[in-house]
Amino acid sequence: MSAALTLGLAEFVRNGLYAAYLTQVIDTRFGLPLAAAASAWTVHLVADTLMRGPAGALINRFGLRAVMFAGAALSLLAVALLPLAHHLWLLLLLSALHGVGFSAMWPGTMNLTADAAREGYQGRALTFINVAVTPLIGAGVLVYGALAGRGDSVPLTLAIGIQAGATLLSLLVPRQRPMQGESGAVATPRLPTAQLARQLAPLLPAAFMQTLTLTLLGLWLFRIAPGLGLDYWGLVGLLVTGGVAAFAAMPLTGKVADGGRALLAVTLGYALVGAALAGFVLKPPVAVMYLLGPLAGVGYAFLAPGWAALVTRVLPEAQRPAAWGVLMSVENIGVALGPLLGALAYDHLGGATGPFKVSAALALLTSLGYVLFRHAFRESPASADAEPAWNAGRRTGHD
Repeated sequence: MSAALTLGLAEFVRNGLYAAYLTQVIDTRFGLPLAAAASAWTVHLVADTLMRGPAGALINRFGLRAVMFAGAALSLLAVALLPLAHHLWLLLLLSALHGVGFSAMWPGTMNLTADAAREGYQGRALTFINVAVTPLIGAGVLVYGALAGRGDSVPLTLAIGIQAGATLLSLLVPRQRPMQGESGAVATPRLPTAQLARQLAPLLPAAFMQTLTLTLLGLWLFRIAPGLGLDYWGLVGLLVTGGVAAFAAMPLTGKVADGGRALLAVTLGYALVGAALAGFVLKPPVAVMYLLGPLAGVGYAFLAPGWAALVTRVLPEAQRPAAWGVLMSVENIGVALGPLLGALAYDHLGGATGPFKVSAALALLTSLGYVLFRHAFRESPASADAEPAWNAGRRTGHD
């Protein structure tokens, strides 16, 4: 719980500062051009993306508490010095330092959750963490969007205080991963680097495609909605129905994912999401859209725990933090490119339906890829007689 709270508070601060606060006050409070705010966010994300793999390796070497505390403390230093950033080079330097510090938060929290979860519950546990942190991301944007108009030091002081709280909470994180002894040694065997790379390789395009597909629409929904015949509240209602369907289905879909059918859950999830998005391309009546929304929600309910369970079963426990950090870096690249691809699709592929065309095609292509290359996703530890994750039932003991 302490790791999840540390992550949640860190997400609150960074999304509030970069996505809502700096964009409004960068010229009036810091005396910098508007482009500096966008540059700061970009530099922060690049630093975070590049350092997630090394952060995972550091967790394996020095333990959870030390790395998460160091990351939170470095983030606190960057946020504390932000009021002094009246020069572009200093703003970008602090943004990069903040990104380096933040890079330890997700690998640390997700690996601790996967290690601590009961056998057969990893997918659902990891999905719960993702769902629990998401409201804090949105809250950060909303709170700092409102506070930016104050024109005083309260927003930055609040950010420093919350990040300080996250740093203190990180001291409550377990010193080592659950399967590590006091010496830091992991009970499960380590795979040779070449063998680990072979197990990691099939997950890399999957990680990229899934975040690219799911972020392609996000930033443009309110711009797209009128072209589909939806007003503001119509879109909100559609999103709510999709979310309710996802939450209602997740207990069942989580059991499928954690019951030895993780790859099947991911494949089915993408197929359902792709089918729902393809339906929006046809600009159906609003009543039909309210059926497509829940269909996409059920697809996501398969996809989220399925991907989490697949990763935990394919990656070897002993090297999971470093390998998962690499996966998270690739996922971040998809997150960064998704909105850009969505904008291009909107401009060149039919306006409101353009992003749906591309997103549906990518989702269905990804689902097909999981079918065609299902034998590449083998459970860890890899062996000559290892079963594909599609067919393997749950086993006891370590993956």
